[in-house]
This record gives sequence, structure tokens and C-alpha cells, in this order.
Amino acid sequence: MSNIESQIQISQNFDSGNIKVLHCDQAHDIRLAIKHDHNSEFYQWFHFRLTGARGQACILNIINGGGAAYPPGFENYRVLYSYDRKHWKRHNTNLTNGVLSISFTPEFDSVYFAYFIPYSLERHQNFVSESLKSPLCSLKMLGNTLDGRDLDLLTINDSLATANKKQCWIIARQHPGESMAEWWMEGAIQSLLDVDNAVAKSILSTCTVHFVPNMNPDGSFRGHLRTNAAGRNLNREWADADINYCPEVFLVKNAMAATGVDFFLDVHGDESLPYCFIAGTEGLSNWGEPQQQQLDFYRNELAATNSDFQTKIGYPAKAQGQANLTMSTVQTAHLYQCLAMTLEMPFKDTIDTPDETFGWSVSRCKRLGESCLEVMNSYVKKYLL
Repeated sequence: MSNIESQIQISQNFDSGNIKVLHCDQAHDIRLAIKHDHNSEFYQWFHFRLTGARGQACILNIINGGGAAYPPGFENYRVLYSYDRKHWKRHNTNLTNGVLSISFTPEFDSVYFAYFIPYSLERHQNFVSESLKSPLCSLKMLGNTLDGRDLDLLTINDSLATANKKQCWIIARQHPGESMAEWWMEGAIQSLLDVDNAVAKSILSTCTVHFVPNMNPDGSFRGHLRTNAAGRNLNREWADADINYCPEVFLVKNAMAATGVDFFLDVHGDESLPYCFIAGTEGLSNWGEPQQQQLDFYRNELAATNSDFQTKIGYPAKAQGQANLTMSTVQTAHLYQCLAMTLEMPFKDTIDTPDETFGWSVSRCKRLGESCLEVMNSYVKKYLL
């Protein structure tokens, strides 16, 4: 038998890792801090590994939780943990006097904690490769990020179907810490590539669908909450994207200009609100009854299709003429006169359909992805054909 004693350690030097160790000598007094995004004041995403503490009652205190970008996001929040990085469960977490506290006794020598279920770049690459096995799916590498990573565009199209199709664009993870957005992408893309899926066949008979599964691979790998490698919030760069600071937006906007856009959905997560909801572009100066009817149709149909989605709670609509043209949906609706929406999912759970064990989870993200495509199909047939 080995007489080497285990030492409690915290590590974060891996894909999407983020934590700073302040004190880790005693299990009952582990003190940590979340690191800021590079060149930014934003911080909230964390992802780290605890080793050497099996069977010990640990207290992990993230001392700067109260100063995070969205402090209400840690109120009534329950941390996610995993022993195998495949299956993640919730655990009670307390925010007191600005300190996010986790009391946990590990069953094994290694356990991971994360703000939400991570979606690694390795999984992204594997999923892209798997998707390309379908003859319906093609890949265009739009260019490189500031850290030299690939920016991938997947296009799904049935070349035997009707010509002059509607061009539908869906992007995700402009804010890299919102990893639920890429789990959503998995569900949506898998459903659209399912040859036995009647809704998918219907969509592809009239639409070409373009997906950017991860708009911010640099921020994702670095463990950022909201920004890219230069510290830029991509969803505030759409009015005049500079390739030197936010090539991600610059490249995607150029690709959209090449095809045109008839429908646009930007997939996000919200730190604070325990709901799934959609924000529109009501603040545009040309917003009127036709645009409101289309937005209401999509929202209401999605609520009827998926019980996790609701229409009562969300962001307040901006007054007409007060739109922020630096945001993806507003700029896209302005340029292409199309329905453009932001889908938000919770980091916590949904109030109306809670899950005590898993909270808002991978399976629910993926189901919502499927539902959004189903409603997109209904929308296209009602308003665009």
C-alpha cells in the first residue's frame, strides 16, 4: 500500500477552466476567486477541479461572488458538479455577504465544479465532424480568431429540394460562458440532420439553414464569461465590427451578406432570470404591427410546443426608436428587414418546470433546440412563403 498522503488541490489549467486559488491548506477553509475575462471587468464563469479530498467535508468559498458581472445570478443558484465530466448534477450553494459557498464531501479523488455544464472545443470539433457525415451538411471555415482558432459555419441544405430557398441563420455562444447555447445547437442540428424527422424534411424543402455553433471559441477556451480574446463583448460589435479586435463578428457578418438573411436567431443564456424567453427588436424605428405579429407568433407557438418556454417574463421591450444597433439581432433586423430574435435560457432552472436533480440541463437545452426549429418551420410557411 502506498503511504503517499493525498494533498488537497484545485486546478483550472484546462479547456474553459477559470478559478484563482487563494487558500487550499484545509478542507474546511478553501478560498477561491473567479478570474476576470482578459482585458475586461466581466467575470462570473468558473470551472475547476478538486482533488485529494475524498471523504472530507469541504467548504469552498468563492470570495468575490458578490462582485460578479450579475450578482443576482448567484442568488438561489445551485452549482453543478461531475465526477466523470459527462454526468452533471446540482448541489446546494449559498451566497452570503458576497461569498459564494459550496459545502461538499467528494465521493472520489477527483470532482469538477462549473457554473454551467461545459461544452469543450474538443466536443465542438467532434460534433462538427460527426455532422459532416450527413450529405445534407457542409462546412466552411470562415477564418481565424485572434488566438488562431477556426471559426466554423455549418450549412444544412437539401440540394434536391426547391430552389430560391429562404436563408435562415442561427448563431450561438457570442458570450462564451453561456455554454447552454452550444448544447442547444447540438439538439437543433441533430434534429435537422435526422432523415426520419418530418419537420426537418419540411424545413429543408424551403430553407437553407446556416449555423455558427460557437461564435467565440477563444473566450470559450480561456474560461471567459462574456468576451473574446481582446476583451470585446461580441454582441456589442455588430454595427461596425473591426477585424483586428472582433474578427468573429466581422467574418460572420460577411458570410451573412453573401447569402442574405430571412430569419435570424441568436442563442444565449441569462445568469439571473430563471426562465426561457425571447427578446425581439421592438426598439427599431420601423417597428410596427406586422413585425409584432410575427414576433408574437413565434413566441406563442414555442410556448405551446415546449413547456420549458414561456412568454410572461423576459427583458422589457425598448421603446420604438431606442434600439441598440450594436447588437446582433437589432443590426440584422435593420439590414435585412427580417424577424431576428434573441433566445435566452437559464443558468439556474425554470421556475414553472423545475428539476431538483439537474436544473436546466443538457437534455432540456437540446429539446428546446428541436422545438425552436419546429416553430421556425411554421413561421416560414406562414409568413415567408
